[in-house]
Amino acid sequence: MSNIKVLELTPVVTDGGMVCCPPVVEKELSAPDAERISAMFKALGDPVRLRLFSKVASHAGGEACVCDISDVGVSQPTVSHHLKKLRDAGLLTSERRGTWVYYKVAPQALTVLAGVLTVAR
Repeated sequence: MSNIKVLELTPVVTDGGMVCCPPVVEKELSAPDAERISAMFKALGDPVRLRLFSKVASHAGGEACVCDISDVGVSQPTVSHHLKKLRDAGLLTSERRGTWVYYKVAPQALTVLAGVLTVAR
């Protein structure tokens, strides 16, 4: 059972119309936003999870079957564990189709991560 709570991010509309969190150099993060974003970075802090996330993000068509991305040097149950951690952190979504599970990068995950680290020019 996961102990990660799913928290909503405070949306900010940028000049380009993108919705994300304000960059840390622009505005202080709220406590809930900091919790949510730190969970995302924590999940990506594991090399196996980072590789799995990269495999999903770069896969043709924007989604990947678990059968196509599980070659990361760990057992299948460990791959499933890491994919669950990425889902719990809000980085991936999943959909079961028959016996296989397909993964996609969560719609605003990259925008949130990149937006919070954007440096003002």
